[in-house]
Amino acid sequence: MSAQTDGPYGPLIPMPELTPDALRAAVARIAPSRIPALTQHLFEATTNAQQTQSLAPLRAFVHSWAVFVAIERHPERAARLRELERLVDAGEEDPAQAVAEIRMIRETAEAEAGL
Repeated sequence: MSAQTDGPYGPLIPMPELTPDALRAAVARIAPSRIPALTQHLFEATTNAQQTQSLAPLRAFVHSWAVFVAIERHPERAARLRELERLVDAGEEDPAQAVAEIRMIRETAEAEAGL
């Protein structure tokens, strides 16, 4: 895992390396309830990679879980994302501003993960 310091309200954990094992360890620390989903996604990605003889499914797995970890390791960011997603799902108001903020959160997470 790479070291990062953001001050007293920094991330719960450092950003891990972009490997299935490192991502699994990070998810186990910050969102243990998501381990079954990660395991299922990895199984499907591995199966698809073998069937298609392509690394694309494994790259998609790493991308997806790296972004998840980058978001969830910052509790305030993760809570804000969930709030924005609820606003969009509710459909009670124009979602444009919420969608733009969701995009910004995801782009920030991708940058943190080095994607």
